[in-house]
Amino acid sequence: MDISGTYPMLFAFFDAANSLRRDAISRQISAAIAAGSSGVAVLGLGTEVSKLSRGEREQLIDWTIEDVAGRVPVAVTISESNVLDMISAAKAARAAGAAWLILQPPRPPISGAQLVAFFGEVADAVDGPIGIQNAPEFLGVGLTASELVDLNKQHPNVVVAKAESMALHVGDLIDQLAGCMRVFNGRAGFELTDNYRAGVDGMIPGIETIDLQVGVEKAMRAGDEAEAERLYRQMLPAVGFAMQGLGQFVLYGKLIAALRLGIEPSTDRRPSNIASPRGLAWAKRYATELGPLPV
Repeated sequence: MDISGTYPMLFAFFDAANSLRRDAISRQISAAIAAGSSGVAVLGLGTEVSKLSRGEREQLIDWTIEDVAGRVPVAVTISESNVLDMISAAKAARAAGAAWLILQPPRPPISGAQLVAFFGEVADAVDGPIGIQNAPEFLGVGLTASELVDLNKQHPNVVVAKAESMALHVGDLIDQLAGCMRVFNGRAGFELTDNYRAGVDGMIPGIETIDLQVGVEKAMRAGDEAEAERLYRQMLPAVGFAMQGLGQFVLYGKLIAALRLGIEPSTDRRPSNIASPRGLAWAKRYATELGPLPV
């Protein structure tokens, strides 16, 4: 399959009883489809996957697949601490309808050779395309470009590298992979236009600026860099505010998303950052400046 384009990572919203909210998943998917996203992603760092039980992860996958209803591909991040659990979760996600998977490295950190073996064992046990989340700046563990090339050679269904780094570094990675894998970046769309100049195949941002994210992608693909830069400048203040660390992003990025989606904000699931009165006011200002998300 052609794995490319913008795949927003869905946020997990919680109600006052600390349960997952179906309405928020449906609304985010409607916004992603309305914006023209190439696909939808779930269970990544932005979904606060480490705070979810296995049953909740399965619930989010089922809700996402059901609401997408085959209109776009769904990518599911698989995060488990051992090979057997990761294989089991990966098979379940594929059976539920995930088009492709993103394997998140286990923690605590292990060596590159061990990580290649770990991912390779999972890839051999699961059908379909596999991506690798390579985000050492966020996760404390990752693979070098040569290790990713070796992984792809040994396990040809490993076809995507989901990098999480500055555009200059991602461009270097793309050069070193020499076309053997598709490369995505995330980071809420920070350095978005430069990521496309670096040669990314796609982006996995949040939903809070998805309309502008897709607009930038389309303008860059069409060679209209002036329009892409105009749209990027429009979204950059909100992205810069939210993308100051993972805790900040899932707190304020999710709040901006809720305000733009016209839904109740999420209750925080601890441990989490706590919004300050100034932070709340600023998030509301950014959401107002961006306007409602079409759904």
